[in-house]
Amino acid sequence: MKCATCGAFQCVLEKGKNFRGCPTEQEEILEQAIEELRKEENYEFYQTSAKIEKQGYGVWPRVKETMEFAKTMNYKKIGIAFCAGLKKEAEILHQIIEEHGMEAYSLMCKTGRMDKSQMGLSEEDKLHEGFEAMCNPVAQAYFLNEVATELNIILGLCVGHDALFSKYSNAFVTTLVVKDRVLAHNPVGALYTHHSYYRSKV
Repeated sequence: MKCATCGAFQCVLEKGKNFRGCPTEQEEILEQAIEELRKEENYEFYQTSAKIEKQGYGVWPRVKETMEFAKTMNYKKIGIAFCAGLKKEAEILHQIIEEHGMEAYSLMCKTGRMDKSQMGLSEEDKLHEGFEAMCNPVAQAYFLNEVATELNIILGLCVGHDALFSKYSNAFVTTLVVKDRVLAHNPVGALYTHHSYYRSKV
């Protein structure tokens, strides 16, 4: 499975030629995937994804795409799991969700006010000496589960914290912002410049 290095792109053609090792040859796995997509809990969600992709392709920014997706699914409760560093952006998103007629529930990463030492981290592992509140993505998920959000949005959670939040969220999770403290939350910039400026930094 090395799709990223394949130059054929045959999988997007109706009668493309499959090369040895191509996942498109693995019919059993593909059939299992189709079965999962056809399950009641996934079917409408998947169809809506495709419809929204077509409607807003090259026209809507991702915020708009997310709002239209949620409205098409007739969701009423939207959760936001956000990083403390993006508090202002989270406030704006909270407002946008409510302007679209849905209820917004937002949880900051530091919810719980627990010191990092409670998770076995030393002073050397902290950004600052003394009390330093730890991020708690599991608590963020639990609180949003409590109010039964129907779609949760990640807004800049740390690497790893985002994965834990997704693992414990009862609702489907989509990402609006990926944190990158160096590149103004635009991590793809390091890929665009990997051949030059960022080659020695990644």
